[in-house]
Amino acid sequence: MKLQVQIRGAGFPILCLHGHPGSGECLDVFTEHLSKNFQTFSPDLRGYGQTKTKTPFSLEDHLTDLIELLDSYQIEECLVLGWSLGGILALELLIRYPNRFKGLVLVASAAYPHGDHPSVGFWDLFNTVIAAILNTIKPGWQWNIDTFGKRSLFRYLVSQQTPSTYFYLAKYAVPSYLKTSHFAHKALNEVISSGYNRLPELKKINVPTLVLTGTDDRHITSQSSQETARHLKNCLLHCYPNAAHLFPWEIPAQVLRDLDCWLEQHREFFT
Repeated sequence: MKLQVQIRGAGFPILCLHGHPGSGECLDVFTEHLSKNFQTFSPDLRGYGQTKTKTPFSLEDHLTDLIELLDSYQIEECLVLGWSLGGILALELLIRYPNRFKGLVLVASAAYPHGDHPSVGFWDLFNTVIAAILNTIKPGWQWNIDTFGKRSLFRYLVSQQTPSTYFYLAKYAVPSYLKTSHFAHKALNEVISSGYNRLPELKKINVPTLVLTGTDDRHITSQSSQETARHLKNCLLHCYPNAAHLFPWEIPAQVLRDLDCWLEQHREFFT
């Protein structure tokens, strides 16, 4: 599978992996900044965005695709950043191919992911559809946020329901959702239903790691991200208050400052 990939900048390579549903463009909040000093690669995973498929696939296929992507650009070593599902894939890459990666950044992700998302009712879905449509037409409209957004499923994705956050939702979240294949939904459900747990394997990871999480995350709880951080040998954890699963779109400036600081501390690994 040839992945569609967005490449920016020059320098030490960073592989940036999106979540579910998502696409490489969802990582723009990171790649637009990181590409000033690094070369970023943000692919659309199989079954997402512009990487179309007509056949079922599994998590294993994602890993094969990503290694082939690195090989095709003759990348022998890189840093990997993964958001949500992308973080799970990043962990798998580090566990299976430790010599290919010099560092790891986990964003709203965990080796043993837990969620505490409430059950979804009719009005949740109704308000989500209306909020999404109106936000597409008029991104960041405060009336829409107050009337429908705060009553929609968006309230479990973002805690700080501000116009700037809703601009990100309009530009990236909704288009990515519409382009996510049913095979992608099925592959993720198979992973979750299998009781995915890689905590025992984290001892194999020896590179510098950064774990970022939001206290209000209902999809992959902050507790599960913190549990992952405790199992990693050389790890720095940042837990952001009043922030949820999409916290890089809620507090991008703070997240990027913390990421820059961590990169500077481990500069010898990424040159």
